[in-house]
Amino acid sequence: MKRMMGIINLYNSKDLLWELTRGRPLAAVPFAGRYRLIDFTLSNMINSGITNVGILMQGNFRSLMDHLRSGKEWDLARKREGLYFLPPVTGINVENGFPNDLSAFQSNLDYLQNSRQSHVVISGCSMICNLDYNYGLAFHQEKGADITVAYKEMGDLDSYPYSSMLGLDEDGRVRDIEINPVRARYRNLFLEMYIIEKKLLMELVDSAVSRGGTNFLRDAVMKNLDKLKIYGIHYQRYVAHLMSIRSYYRHSMELLRPEVWRNLFFANGLIYTKIKDEAPTKYNDSARVSNSLIANGCIVEGTVENSIIFRGVKIHKDAVVKNSIIMQKSEIGSGATLENMICDKDVRISAGKCLIAEPHYPMVISKGSLL
Repeated sequence: MKRMMGIINLYNSKDLLWELTRGRPLAAVPFAGRYRLIDFTLSNMINSGITNVGILMQGNFRSLMDHLRSGKEWDLARKREGLYFLPPVTGINVENGFPNDLSAFQSNLDYLQNSRQSHVVISGCSMICNLDYNYGLAFHQEKGADITVAYKEMGDLDSYPYSSMLGLDEDGRVRDIEINPVRARYRNLFLEMYIIEKKLLMELVDSAVSRGGTNFLRDAVMKNLDKLKIYGIHYQRYVAHLMSIRSYYRHSMELLRPEVWRNLFFANGLIYTKIKDEAPTKYNDSARVSNSLIANGCIVEGTVENSIIFRGVKIHKDAVVKNSIIMQKSEIGSGATLENMICDKDVRISAGKCLIAEPHYPMVISKGSLL
C-alpha cells in the first residue's frame, strides 16, 4: 500500500491572475500551450506513486471539472481510490484576505479518515515545478518531522513581492514564516507544499477550527511553530511562482528556453494533461515561425516570433505575433500585429488591428473578446 495520499488546495489567499481567473479557478488557467496549472500538481503526485487525490474545490469550478473529468489521463480513474472532488463549504471563502480553507478541511475529515494512507501531501497550484514527493517523505522520516514544507532559495527578492517566506535555522528547522510581506526578510520561498502525517493533520484542523481558526497556514501551522518540529526541504530545480499577470507572462516566456522546458517537463517524470485528438498544426507557404511553442490543431499563415500558441489558433496571412501568448481557438486577422499581448480563449482580432504593449506590462484581452 502506498504511504501518501494527496490533497490539492484550491483556496487562494488573494485574487491571483485576476484578469485570467474571472470565470475560472486558478488551477484551470491555461499554461505552456496545452496544459492547465493543475496538471503540474497532479502529475507530480502521480509520478510519486500517489493514487488517492482529493481536490478542495472553490468558486466557479465547472471548467476545472470539464478538464479533469474522471482523471483518466493521470491514471486516476480507478475502482478503488483515484480522484475525488471535495465540494466547497457554504459561507465565506475568504476572510480578511486569508482563505477559509480550514472549513474545507474540516468538512472533509471523513474522506481523510477513510483513506488507507498514513501521510498526506498538501499542495496548491500557483507554484509550477516538477518534483518527487518520495524524496520529501524520506527527508520527513529521517528528520522525525511533524511537518515538512518545501522551499526554494531565491536570489532576487524584488521579483517575488507578496510571497510567503520561511526563516530556517542551521538544521533546516522552520523558525519563522512570513505571509505575503511587502518586503521579505528571508530568501526561502515557501512552495505551498506540505508533508504531514494524516492523524496529525486531522488533529491540527480540529484544534484550529475549535478555536476560531479559518486559515490552515496561519492558524494550524504558524501558531504551532514552537510546538511542532517543522522542517524545510530545499528544492533546487526550476520553479515558476504565478502570483500576477507579469509573473505569468515572464515564466511563460522562459519556457522558450530549452533548458527551462526540459527541467519543467522531464526532470522527475512527464507532465500529463487532457487529451484532445486534433490534427497537427498546418503551416502555409507564407508562414514564418521562430523560437515559439505551437500546439496542435492550429493554422499558421503569418509570422510568429518568440510566442506561445495554444490549440486551435488561426493566424491569417500577413499577421504578425511577437512575444505574445495566444490561447485556445483564438483568431488573428490578416495584417494584424500583436506584441507583448496575452489573448485569452476565443479572442478575435480584426484584420489590420495593431496592439502593442510594454514588454514588462503585457496587456490581457479577455476571453471571447472581439477587437
